[in-house]
This record gives sequence, structure tokens and C-alpha cells, in this order.
Amino acid sequence: MSRILVTGGAGFIGSHVAEALIEASHTVAVLDNLSSGKRENVPEAARFYHVDITDKEGLEAFFAEFKPEIVNHHAAQISVNRSVREPCFDAEQNILGTINLLEASARHGVKRFIFASTGGALYGDAEIIPSNEDTPVIPLAPYGIAKASAEHYVRFFSAERIEPVILRYANVYGPRQDPYGEAGVVGIFSLKALSGEGCVIYGTGEQTRDFVYVKDVARSNLAAVDGEPGTYNIGTGIETSINKLFSEFKRLEGSLKVSHDAARAGEVFRSVLDANRARSALGWQPQVSLSHGIRETYTWFKQRLG
Repeated sequence: MSRILVTGGAGFIGSHVAEALIEASHTVAVLDNLSSGKRENVPEAARFYHVDITDKEGLEAFFAEFKPEIVNHHAAQISVNRSVREPCFDAEQNILGTINLLEASARHGVKRFIFASTGGALYGDAEIIPSNEDTPVIPLAPYGIAKASAEHYVRFFSAERIEPVILRYANVYGPRQDPYGEAGVVGIFSLKALSGEGCVIYGTGEQTRDFVYVKDVARSNLAAVDGEPGTYNIGTGIETSINKLFSEFKRLEGSLKVSHDAARAGEVFRSVLDANRARSALGWQPQVSLSHGIRETYTWFKQRLG
């Protein structure tokens, strides 16, 4: 078993990853600045450190105390819109923050660096559908540009004998997802259904996404602890339109209404990932169907907001 740092472990995805690692008997520390994460999301068995990844002195003190063998990096500025408005801030968090972690990892003998990247924001309007890991990286916003740059730095530090594992996520959804602001559509639809406001679909609703359940994503991180280093798409390979997604919520709330608004400029129309490499090299594949995952997610929101 390993000593593992999970940055961003108070957030939506990171907290599920921390839980999965603890259940597998790893010793886990969570490092988070709580700018978007919540202290209540951190598993009780994890050690918690309130540190920002841009704080070099704070990172140094943490690494000296905890001595992680593996770093699992989920801390990030996650708003695409903010990255467009404030590209310098996005780069500070998502590029420089990652470099800070990599430098500390090299100084303290970290063996493996697992990096949470993105599929859709990297591949953009891809010609290859489903998109595999060899699909050209053509990000449409600074958020995707920063993630692509951070990937290169993670690979560069393999010269320091740090094994790189890069996980490119599809559209992750599930319990603890933020239903406010620039959030995932499943979280937004859950909140709208519970509030009785009705859902808004932008454009025709025929735009597609690859929705992967957060506990399946957590299992991919568990597989990455001992699996072959490399770059892996983490998705279902199933294209689901926003109209189809709405119909899943309609089954749960028969009175749920929908309205349409103008399509949003710059939105990718089709996004779905080919995860065959993760299946063959990591032994990972998604297990939770969209219908079951939405039901679990909606029930979670209902218990807390309903």
C-alpha cells in the first residue's frame, strides 16, 4: 500500500478518488485550498491540509511532513468561462500550480504522478469520433490550453524518474457535483427538477456528450496507482444527446418541463471518448449505466436539497 496525496480532494471528483484509495487501504492526505471544494467532502480517514498549490512554502512543508509516494493531482481552476476572462489566473493555477507540485515531487522522491486532465476540452470539435488518445489536441479555450500544457510538464518530469499517468476525463457526473454557476449539465438538471423551474436546453439539444459516473472515474484512479504509465481516455464511448439526457430526468420527474434557448457560441457539438486503451492497459471499464447513475445522482440531490 502507498502513501498518496490527493490534491483537490475536497472537491467533487477528488473526494470520490480519496474515498476509493482509502477503501483500498492506501494512506491518503488531501490538500485543498477550499476555494470550491468543501471540508465536509474530505473522508474522515484522510489527513487534511489547507494549502494552495501556488504556495511553494506550504507545499514544501507538506511534502516534508507527509512524504507521499504518489501524487494524484485534481486541484484546478475548473471554469472554462473564467479561463477566457482571466487567462493569467487560469495559467497560474493550472500550469504553474502543477509545476510547483512536480518540482516538490522531484525533490521528495515521489514515484508516480497521476494527473486529472480533460478529453472534450482538449480535442475540441474532433474529426475522429469517438476520439482516441491520438486525436489531435486542439483546445478552444485557455482552460484546455492549460491542461494540454500541464500534460507536457508531467511527461517532462518523467526524466526525474516520476512515472506519469494522465487521465483524460469525459463529462463526469454524480453525487457532490456543483449544481450552480458553470456546472455540469446533470447537476444543473437535478437542481432544476427539484426546484420545479424546468430545464433549459441550448440549441437543438442534439449536441452530444460522453457522461461517465464519478465512482467509475474514481476506480480509474485506483487502477492508475499500479497500472502502466501513459495517457488514457476515461469515458464510456457512448454518445448521449442533451435531449436524451432530459428524457432520463423526465422519467424521474414526470412533470418536468423544458424550454429551449439559443445555442451557445463556441460549444463543441459532438464529444465522446474512446477508452479502449484504459481497458487493455489498466483493466478499467465503466460499470454504471447512465440511467442508474442519474438515478443515484438525483436521489443524492433530493436528500440534500429536497
